[in-house]
Amino acid sequence: ADNEERNTKKAKNNRPSCLGYPVSIFFIVVNEFCERFSYYGMKAVLVLYFKYFIGWDNDLSTTIYHTFVALCYLTPILGAIIADSWLGKFKTIVYLSVVYTIGQVIMAISAIHDITDANRDGTPDNMTFHTAMSMLGLILIALGTGGIKPCVAAFGGDQFEEHQEKQRSSFFSIFYLSINAGSLLSTLITPILRAQECGIYSKQSCFPLAFGVPAALMVVIKVPACHVGKSKCMIAVFSLLQFAVKNRFNHRSKQHPKREHWMDWAEEKYDKLLIAQVKMVLKVLFLYIPLPMFWALFDQQGSRWTLQATTMDGNFGAFIIQPDQMQIVNPMLIVIMVPIMDSAVYPLIKKCGINFTPLRRMTVGMLLAALAFVAAALLQIQIDRTIPDFPSSSQTQVKFLNLGNTSVPVVVGGQEPFAVPGFNSSNEYMTLDTENVTVSAGGRNATAYFQKETRHTVLINADGMLQTLNDITEKPSQGMNAIRFVNGFRSHLNFTIKSDNLGPIAPLQASGYLSVTHGKANFTIVNREGQTCHYILQLGFGSSYTVLIPSTFTFGESCTENIKAIQDIERNGIHMAWQVIQYFLMTCGEVVFSVTGLDFSYSQAPSNMKSVLQAGWLLTVAVGNIIVLIVAEAGSLPDQWAEYVLFACLLVAVSIIFAFMAYFYTYIDPAEIEAKFMELEPEDKKKSELEMMTKDNLAYVNYEMSNNTDAKQTKI
Repeated sequence: ADNEERNTKKAKNNRPSCLGYPVSIFFIVVNEFCERFSYYGMKAVLVLYFKYFIGWDNDLSTTIYHTFVALCYLTPILGAIIADSWLGKFKTIVYLSVVYTIGQVIMAISAIHDITDANRDGTPDNMTFHTAMSMLGLILIALGTGGIKPCVAAFGGDQFEEHQEKQRSSFFSIFYLSINAGSLLSTLITPILRAQECGIYSKQSCFPLAFGVPAALMVVIKVPACHVGKSKCMIAVFSLLQFAVKNRFNHRSKQHPKREHWMDWAEEKYDKLLIAQVKMVLKVLFLYIPLPMFWALFDQQGSRWTLQATTMDGNFGAFIIQPDQMQIVNPMLIVIMVPIMDSAVYPLIKKCGINFTPLRRMTVGMLLAALAFVAAALLQIQIDRTIPDFPSSSQTQVKFLNLGNTSVPVVVGGQEPFAVPGFNSSNEYMTLDTENVTVSAGGRNATAYFQKETRHTVLINADGMLQTLNDITEKPSQGMNAIRFVNGFRSHLNFTIKSDNLGPIAPLQASGYLSVTHGKANFTIVNREGQTCHYILQLGFGSSYTVLIPSTFTFGESCTENIKAIQDIERNGIHMAWQVIQYFLMTCGEVVFSVTGLDFSYSQAPSNMKSVLQAGWLLTVAVGNIIVLIVAEAGSLPDQWAEYVLFACLLVAVSIIFAFMAYFYTYIDPAEIEAKFMELEPEDKKKSELEMMTKDNLAYVNYEMSNNTDAKQTKI
């Protein structure tokens, strides 16, 4: 061990440096940028992949998303054990990167819909295959990215000498910047790739490309040769803890004297230095207990907040922001704020005489994250006001569309009579609690059957005849718009937009819904004689329209004058820019919580247990994501804003507990404590040798006494 330590110091002294930093640090930062680009690029579109490609609902998509993230932060324990007890940090990073890359490739393959689309309709015929492939890919990605997480940061810290504390602290800020720079670019690029349409036989959202580019980046990563530290401590820690607990249990009777700390019961087998190091680790791990609640809120940026963005307006004028691109606000602010905090805010606070310790910073970060969720809740309340009240499981909703030129009186069983104006007008949706409804329109009576949890439009023609259309009962997905046509004209009409053709529609009939993107939608209306009419409809995000071609319609220059677009579902009325407020608050919390936490974990860790504490820090992220998936699956809150408020309240409560724990925490210098134990080692060795000699002498005396027939004559 002494030889290994001397060789390590010699290697450190001989390593090249640049600007006061080991050259290897720059390679580590660049490789971390590439790996984070790959991870965050895939993660940015993951929840939308579950929702739109696999076809899961919001809650299941959120649950699987956070299960994956939790797994990514549980596997660091495995990575730390492999690094500390078998391969070392360097080889662990290399080998698990290969596993990581294979997982990314499998994930990209799972998103190719043409693999099982035998009938070439754009929908996979065997969704089980795609689901199984994606789950396998995610498991391998979790093993890869999670396994190298505790190694990379600690590996970078190992490159510094003991007198380079300032450079090491700056490294963690630069390291965190590289993480967010990779996240920034990937969160910008992969949603753009996802929004493209690609496919062999049919064009769909290009998830294969969105997953494929991050996979390609993982392929080209090369890990540089650096100083390789190897310490077999993870297994030793668990063994020591097990022995201490077992030994304390075996000596639980009062006849055995008490010891200062329960871990001192391991002294019979382990040296005092190792015991002191484990005590330092446990002291910090105890502080980690409240931290998962912060990550429970933080990681919902990629799930709940992204799903929230799908119900908002992403038109920024010069460009359109995709819902999954809003996550870019976080890394953008990180890249800006980390240098500002390090070079301006913290020094200014210090000059003001405020002792802004790392644990106090982390407490402030937790409160800022809670405030971000309050902002998200207030925004969600405004969004909910723009979303229609769709029928519940015991209701149905109906409205009437009058195709005639005169007002028609309508009587619906159990409701007040009303009149639907003429000239292609309609009333608002009315909610009914019965399935069989008697309807009287213009003196004609009919009995209609409406299933629960459905919406319908009832057409009333000039003769008072009724025809029922089935309406959609949710906002169109992916910010698209649902458009259908009702032909009130006297002959067949054909409707097309770009390459989509609705086919000929007979008089007094309606087409199915067509999914149309935002912006100007240019529809072409053609009759059997070949006459055409171009109708332009300005669309936003998430709306639904019924476009009515009236009986007075004529082809020619003024053909669009009588065409009427009836809005069934309003467009997304709240602009996506309002999310910047909650992202700003969350990013402020992240800067003072996460960056500080990384440096705090490293500074309070013994020299040979950096990976242990890094794994413990990452474990808090896993537990935080488990909290989210429990709430998503078991929670019974009816409104999303209420869930946001619940998380905010929980984090405030946890912040108070953490502040109380931090108040009693005493900062230590692990190197100084280890040095003191190293000085005491020679004396301990002499004392141990003396105890062994005493035991040998006693054994000899006992042996002589047992073999001497006259024990009384035995002289010692």
